[in-house]
Amino acid sequence: MSRTLGSWSGMRKYLEREMLADSMKGRVRYNCTTYVGMDDCKIFELFLDGKLYKQFSWETVQSYFHRTGLVERDAKLDSTAEYWSGFWETLADIPVSKRDEYTDKEFCTALEAYRNSDIADSLTADDPIQRMFAVLDRRTGKQSLKKLMNDPDAHPAWLCKIILLRADAEGMTQM
Repeated sequence: MSRTLGSWSGMRKYLEREMLADSMKGRVRYNCTTYVGMDDCKIFELFLDGKLYKQFSWETVQSYFHRTGLVERDAKLDSTAEYWSGFWETLADIPVSKRDEYTDKEFCTALEAYRNSDIADSLTADDPIQRMFAVLDRRTGKQSLKKLMNDPDAHPAWLCKIILLRADAEGMTQM
């Protein structure tokens, strides 16, 4: 975590206990794994109802780039450098708002933006990770959830599922 965000344990407490909607308490868990010798790279994870739902890491983005054909992948990769070839250029070319997978740094950037923004701004942010935090936030009411549900094309599929999960937890019928 960056210095401005504090420790991960403090951030997790903030997200899961202080800011999480009551209807989602016990259903949402965040995790962070740091690997020694990986240049401060982390894997952030979102668990919903005890099951891993989404990971945020360099590897998940690179796998996404390969899976979608955004970066060509030779079946016989001889080195780590070949595996990561094209990654940085593709990452720079495709903004967060146009992808379904995100890096650990993008997770932290969105978290910091969420913490420093009004909830209404976070709900309409271009960054879907920032919107995710806002959807799960206790300050987001049913009317805001209804607006989000009425425009499913504005959100990636993974975020739509979170919106519907929250709406269901609030006792809202699906549109």
